[in-house]
Amino acid sequence: MKKTCLALAITLVLAVFSVSAQAATASGTLTVTATVTGSIHLVFNSDPSGVTLTGTGTNAATLAFGSVAAYSGCPTHVTCTPAANNFAVSSPVDVAVYKYNSSSASYTLTAALGTADATDTWAVGGVTITTTAATITATGAYTTTGTGTNYPVQITIPYTVANGTNISNTIGYTATAN
Repeated sequence: MKKTCLALAITLVLAVFSVSAQAATASGTLTVTATVTGSIHLVFNSDPSGVTLTGTGTNAATLAFGSVAAYSGCPTHVTCTPAANNFAVSSPVDVAVYKYNSSSASYTLTAALGTADATDTWAVGGVTITTTAATITATGAYTTTGTGTNYPVQITIPYTVANGTNISNTIGYTATAN
């Protein structure tokens, strides 16, 4: 009887292992594809001879000229240039445009004011800008080292603007690969 019980126990153990060895399985293959697309990236950097930007190294920076005057001194790193009917304030701003996975040799940079300004005249890189995009350069060189290309921002303010007037606007920059 012991031999029969032992034989039965061995048979049961083998049957259990045999069933688990035959457990259901499934398999599959995942095909992975991707298409690389060229891209460019624009950031603003503080120029060493200009006003330090808030948000330098990003694509959303702030240039704060501070309190400006035609004849009684200008803030550090701001150039104030008086003329017959107005004065201009300006500061260098570095614009860095990087390319990735692209054979583009250059880029076109445009700039436009966010809001129309009927009083002051604005310029980027020596080009007057309004709410309509103006071409700043059609042959911009991509940044590979350093902080980018210097495109000074200038506001020309008439002498008729009242003391204490706050001047504020945004400039939208667009770089397009050529």
